Amino acid sequence: MKQITTDIPARLDRLPWSRFHWLVLLGLGTVWVLDGLEVTIVGVIGPRLTSDAGGLNLTDSEVGLAAGIYVLGACVGALFFGHLTDRFGRKKLFLATLALYLAATVATAFSFEPWYFFLCRFFTGAGIGGEYAAINSAIDELIPARLRGRIDLIINGSYWLGTVFGALVAIPLLNPEVLPEDIGWRVLFGLGAILGIGILLIRRLVPESPRWLFIHGKDEEAERIVTDIERSVHRELPKADRQITVNQRDHTPLTEVAKTLVRRYPRRTVVGLSLFIGQAFLYNSIFFTYALVLATFFGVPDGSTPWYLIPIAIGNFLGPLLLGHFFDSIGRRPLIAGTYVLSGLLLVGTALLFDAGALDATTLTVCWMVVFFFASAGASSAYLTVSEIFPMETRALAIALFYAVGTGIGGIIGPVLFGRLVESQQVGQVTVGYLIGAGLMIAAGLVQWFLGVEAARRSLEDIAEPLSAQTIDRAQA
Repeated sequence: MKQITTDIPARLDRLPWSRFHWLVLLGLGTVWVLDGLEVTIVGVIGPRLTSDAGGLNLTDSEVGLAAGIYVLGACVGALFFGHLTDRFGRKKLFLATLALYLAATVATAFSFEPWYFFLCRFFTGAGIGGEYAAINSAIDELIPARLRGRIDLIINGSYWLGTVFGALVAIPLLNPEVLPEDIGWRVLFGLGAILGIGILLIRRLVPESPRWLFIHGKDEEAERIVTDIERSVHRELPKADRQITVNQRDHTPLTEVAKTLVRRYPRRTVVGLSLFIGQAFLYNSIFFTYALVLATFFGVPDGSTPWYLIPIAIGNFLGPLLLGHFFDSIGRRPLIAGTYVLSGLLLVGTALLFDAGALDATTLTVCWMVVFFFASAGASSAYLTVSEIFPMETRALAIALFYAVGTGIGGIIGPVLFGRLVESQQVGQVTVGYLIGAGLMIAAGLVQWFLGVEAARRSLEDIAEPLSAQTIDRAQA
């Protein structure tokens, strides 16, 4: 491998918003829609899966277990595919992981035994988890620095568009007068596969990340891609005034990745873990079991639960959409810390009202809309943060590692715990679960405030130099 000097990062950051960026948005960002659809489907069909007519006869605890297995699969998939993404490129992996998701979600529709359902949920999660590593790294490496915050939040917030879509189509499909009770929930999984095929067709047009290419010895291909993007803009562009010199490499050893996270950036590692654990516990706990809460404590029929999820999902999407530009204009540190802490405090208030019996199904839903308006912006910024604050060579695996560890702790324990709390039919026990989630969100916000890195409007290479560039600096020192 050779040493090269390039201005490709600066040229990508100076680009105006163009058709190319819309292609990235549609081809890559829509993965969150798929995840939102998956989680919503399992959430709304929970009561159907526990009924005799549903065909699986799961218990409430097993519904929570299925959610935990899905998250476990996502963690394993993120780690496995994250390493491959850094080694073999973003594009190969974001095509492979989507193919895995498609196969597994179709297989889920043919579940007739609990063990088979759990197995399919594991591999569906593995595909989605692998998507997170490949997609988030690719998006942040292709979007200009001045827009990266708001675009990333909007993309991550599109998860809730999948939630709205899933809830809307679930209403007729879960109606026993439209489809038999053991068929409707199966058709829902098939819809996810149809959406995934459409995304796959668009995604094939998205190029490999030029940032990944020039570090891995493919600088001529990187130059060609960037030149083609510049030509498509059809306007005069300002001169790129920054260059970076790197020693090209085939791959980055896992030992070097570990040293980067633990020794070079220990404070950033603490921040990433805190943000992921807090948001994973909160979201996976509440949304995987919300239909069970409505049915158990408010007597809401299982066919009506989607109507309560739709307004919550809208609030979740509006948060990143309306607050996203402040993450670029005001800054990451105050906005991330503020959204985490404020959503935690609002959750404390909701938990106390729930415990006091002051809420019904409608007013609880209104409370969740307010809580998640802020929590969604904060949760979306967790992925943005980890993608920004670690070097290029470790970006995908860093996203995967923090997702896996944070989600493994918060996203697996949370749904399983809440499934048991709801099964107890004790309001006080569910309230304790809500307070735990609030505490984790507030703690994560405080960690971000004291240890967070301000990355707004800064080049990725300025926030964290590539490891190969650091090698050059040490050799010259």
